[in-house]
Amino acid sequence: MTIPNVARIYDFLLGGKDNFAADRKAAGKILQGLPCAALACRQNREFLSRVVRVLADSGVRQFLDIGSGLPAQDNVHEVAQAAASDSRVVYVDYDDVVVSHARALLESGSPGVAVVEGDLRDPGKILEAAEGLIDFGEPVAVLMFAVLHFLTDADQPREVVRSLTEALVPGSAVALSHVTGDGITPDASHAAQQAYQGASAQVVPRSRQDITGFFDGLNLVEPGVTDINLWPGKSSRPEAPLTLYGGLARKPASR
Repeated sequence: MTIPNVARIYDFLLGGKDNFAADRKAAGKILQGLPCAALACRQNREFLSRVVRVLADSGVRQFLDIGSGLPAQDNVHEVAQAAASDSRVVYVDYDDVVVSHARALLESGSPGVAVVEGDLRDPGKILEAAEGLIDFGEPVAVLMFAVLHFLTDADQPREVVRSLTEALVPGSAVALSHVTGDGITPDASHAAQQAYQGASAQVVPRSRQDITGFFDGLNLVEPGVTDINLWPGKSSRPEAPLTLYGGLARKPASR
């Protein structure tokens, strides 16, 4: 409880109550350097909901939410099952406390939902753990929202994403959001990164070009990798500086 936890920091920024003093202190430092951080977190959740709704409306019925964090409003299964009641969702997080909390809140009263422990840096184990509810012989949507920026270049995040996409059948989807420094000053970006020093994970902002590289071999849905507030379904102008890029892509048929 004395070490800031990225899931609990995010929970606090979303207005949640599942956080401790160390998390609130770290969140305060983030907000000092980047006053729009809480708004950006809410916008990220809205973007997630829009993407899940688009996928469910297109016929996707299986969702693998990696780095899901603590439950919040409009969780993936709630959005997906509102569109199609037979949707199945597996939530994945590497924090055993987060996993236990999510299981207590989600699994008992939510059919078609499972919560498993898994580290994004080991995609093979995630796929194996999800097989109890997910049929990888059918299309699956892999969701990685606000999680890839916690992987350093040494963690080989592009190879991690490639391993996940290779396990998917054509028609599957990959969607993600990722922190960037492209829309804020270097000082603000540095201050936000410094706030995560000593936390359970560090933040690595990446450029639009680098983030686009995560979709190699996939067909990006228009408008491609963009400010999450400008992705289809959100017509109003962004209320905050660009802090997160996001995108959705589908896996094409093999040639």
